[in-house]
Amino acid sequence: MDIMEVIRSRHSVRRFTDRALEKSAVDALNKEIELCNAESGFHFQLITDEPEAFQAGKPSYGQFKGCRNYLTVIGPKDREEEAGYYGERIVLKAQELGINSCWVALTYKKGKAQGTERPGEKRYMVIALGIGENNGNPHKGKTITDVSDYKAGDPDWYKNGLEAAILAPTAINQQKFRFERNGEKVIAKVAGFGFNTKVDLGIVKYHFEAGSGKGKEIWA
Repeated sequence: MDIMEVIRSRHSVRRFTDRALEKSAVDALNKEIELCNAESGFHFQLITDEPEAFQAGKPSYGQFKGCRNYLTVIGPKDREEEAGYYGERIVLKAQELGINSCWVALTYKKGKAQGTERPGEKRYMVIALGIGENNGNPHKGKTITDVSDYKAGDPDWYKNGLEAAILAPTAINQQKFRFERNGEKVIAKVAGFGFNTKVDLGIVKYHFEAGSGKGKEIWA
């Protein structure tokens, strides 16, 4: 699949089967995690076959069922945007490998979740992973003109980036972000304050880059 196919096929999944992750998929995902850690200075860790954080042995825990695998989003403090950016990069790699996912800030047992924090690091959240009972469902979202200054005649790369951005997961599907173009540069911002808004900004910026074919140099 090309990146837009991966983005379109990825939806949040909270109910998982008991199928183990294939070794080849785990190896490929760990390779991507290593690349992200080296590039970002983060400490993402893949935890597999661990039932305690999501109480996988119970019929359900919160909105989750059967989750035994997760990615710990651990890294330097005060870098929420990068947590979202690189976390979503790993999420889309997982989707490409046939692994479903869901960003999780609250609905897991923090005291039970594995993953090592080094001095100066914090656990931002976790990302549930596994083989879903289904592939999830798309949610009704905003249009590209709802979230940007896009107008007819704007470059294709801008439109493509925006189309990828509106498919990005955000907290409670609020999509409180906005893009504005100034020539070959783009400004991305989110409304409001707080932890989730900064993580959301990182997620949508990664989607925009992936869809537009641009790199980090695009940001004003």
